[in-house]
Amino acid sequence: MKELVLLFVRLGFTAFGGPAAHIAMMEDEVVTRRGWLSRERFLDLIGATNLIPGPNSTEMALHVGFDRFGWRGMLAAGAGFILPAALTTGALGWVYVRYGSLPEAAPYLRGIEAAVLAIILTAVWRLGRKAVKSWRLLLIGAAAASSVLYGWNPIAVLFGAGIVGAAWLRLTAAPSTAASVLLLPLASTPTVAAAAATPAAAPVALTTLGLLFLKIGAVLYGSGYVLIAFLQDDVVDRYGWLTEGQLLDVVALGQLTPGPVLATATVIGYLTAGVSGAVVATVAIFLPSFVFVSILNPLIPRLRESAWLSAFLDAVNVAAIGLMAAVLVELGRDALDHWLPRLILALALIAILRFRVGTPWVVLAAAALGALGHQLIG
Repeated sequence: MKELVLLFVRLGFTAFGGPAAHIAMMEDEVVTRRGWLSRERFLDLIGATNLIPGPNSTEMALHVGFDRFGWRGMLAAGAGFILPAALTTGALGWVYVRYGSLPEAAPYLRGIEAAVLAIILTAVWRLGRKAVKSWRLLLIGAAAASSVLYGWNPIAVLFGAGIVGAAWLRLTAAPSTAASVLLLPLASTPTVAAAAATPAAAPVALTTLGLLFLKIGAVLYGSGYVLIAFLQDDVVDRYGWLTEGQLLDVVALGQLTPGPVLATATVIGYLTAGVSGAVVATVAIFLPSFVFVSILNPLIPRLRESAWLSAFLDAVNVAAIGLMAAVLVELGRDALDHWLPRLILALALIAILRFRVGTPWVVLAAAALGALGHQLIG
């Protein structure tokens, strides 16, 4: 147990680069180096994490812990992997509250925002190449993106895409019919659209904050970057707790730290309700993953054999990519209003795609370029 805890604490402090990189590091540690799991079992766990909502790399840590020591191992591995990211992002959140609004910090944050857009764009490209396995899935992803841009709730879009997409993929319906079926249930639900468009007048309360992140943790499919789509819809558009610029800043802070991207919730909790808000948001967004893994782990062999679940997963994954693309469009409208952030965006894309520079280094370099460019222009 001690070795398990120390391993995931170390990974929590050093696992930069997103879920794919985190899982690759875990594979090296628990399969190749320690032999805790066979490679076949590890692959089964990867497939299982894609069947349930939540952050994939965090759920992989929970699965490994569960396989080793049951409930105790799951709690120990999860805490070891999550707490370092929560603590570091929380500390950066404190720094942001203290200095983020100062003019001296604005140029750095402007450069970081452009780098975040490049990182999300890269994730959309890489994940999209794997998610779009057919023209039907391409249509589902495009419909999901257009639905979110039109103002529909991301949760409804994901579940609608999963259910309708699974039926379409399994029954091979005509594409025009399936596209209309995907859109009609969402368009005929006025309460969803109204909820997304109506800002909440009440002040931020811990119960509201906790329920929001509990909901997100319970329905978040796909990469951790899809979290931004939910934050845009709820934290910015519905409640008005943050502006779009602040949302980009918060995501940028998450890129500076290792561990799961969902630790971004810690910063938002701190910005809206202080230390108590940070604790509540962090616990709430990760809690569903513990529940899902404890239920799913013993059922993995049977779940992986279901053709319908496989089709549902394909549809949800491609819809999640559509949500990420929609967020890029919305955030890019304000962040790329000058030649300097556009240049930083282009340089960040070259660094990531051509030279495979790690995302923390890209964010730091973008911050320096933002400050340098501000001095030259000024």
